Amino acid sequence: MSLVGRMAGWITGLLLAVAVVAPVQAQRVEGDSARAQGLYEAEVPVGSQSDAARGPALSRALAQVLGKISGDASAASRPGVGQELRRAAQYAEHYDYRQDEGVSATGAPSFQTTLVVRFDRDAVDGLAAALGLPIWPEPRPKPVLWLAIDDGSGPRLVSLQQNNVVRPVLDRARQRGYQLGLPRGSAAEQAGVGAIWRGDAAAIARLSARYQPPMQLIGKLQRAGSGWRADWTFVDDGRVLSEWSSEHADARRAMSAGADGAADALVKRYARVAPVGEPGNYRVVFTGLASSDDFIRLASTLQAMPVVRRAVPMRATADGVEYELELVTGLPGFRRMANRDVLAEVEDVSGTPTFRIVR
Repeated sequence: MSLVGRMAGWITGLLLAVAVVAPVQAQRVEGDSARAQGLYEAEVPVGSQSDAARGPALSRALAQVLGKISGDASAASRPGVGQELRRAAQYAEHYDYRQDEGVSATGAPSFQTTLVVRFDRDAVDGLAAALGLPIWPEPRPKPVLWLAIDDGSGPRLVSLQQNNVVRPVLDRARQRGYQLGLPRGSAAEQAGVGAIWRGDAAAIARLSARYQPPMQLIGKLQRAGSGWRADWTFVDDGRVLSEWSSEHADARRAMSAGADGAADALVKRYARVAPVGEPGNYRVVFTGLASSDDFIRLASTLQAMPVVRRAVPMRATADGVEYELELVTGLPGFRRMANRDVLAEVEDVSGTPTFRIVR
């Protein structure tokens, strides 16, 4: 067997032998209830607290977090993300469970177990950057929701005192990584229903001047046949960024689409994508491999990089090896994820990207 062939088999074995560090279950004092707070935490319902149920739930939780930090509702379907969702435990710092008690349709008590997970911020940010996901920076704005609802008895403004009426749109905004505010409901604000209904966004922007930031999600929800229709306008500092409509048999679903449209408009304007290059196969040389420990460090480093889908040694060099790397994104993404405590890029006259093992 050739030297490259022996190295390939040996390195593959090393990659399979690298241990995966499992997240730690959090400890809580009696009476404390686990809740997800912030962009890097998520809640997922589970059928039990077994290992078999927790694995898929961790994947769903990481998908939620990637959706929140990017503002992209389809983040989980981006190239390379699915592979990392299956390794979600590697990104989790700790997890806990919460038992929620409710009442079923028959009146009997019901119980729901929820897994609450906190993920490592730096690890998740690195994953998003390497895979080319947009990063929606913090702090994020809290637009004011100006929603008028006509259920057949005339349009009425939903104010802060009726926040439960618009809970679906408020909750959906949190799922997309931001929050919506509501007007206090003064007499002047209640009179603004007419402006909402006739689509006068400028009038609502003036009425909303007391609130910060100067962003408004303006919507009117009304019956449409056997269902509901909502017309939406998103305004940022007096400028209309987006207009859209949503229809559904369920008023809650028609309502929650308002949060999605606002999130899409905000992400389009404020999120940034780091340059990561194109996916494909790239030749990369690694030098300074003077011992088995060096090969072990290289193997574990490549395995830990989500941008690397496959690593195959192709040719032995004087003091290292040339690999063919299948990258989810291009070399910029690889460079971004390279652990500088292990790999240092060096200039090479051959034109092939070269990294030296750091001792």
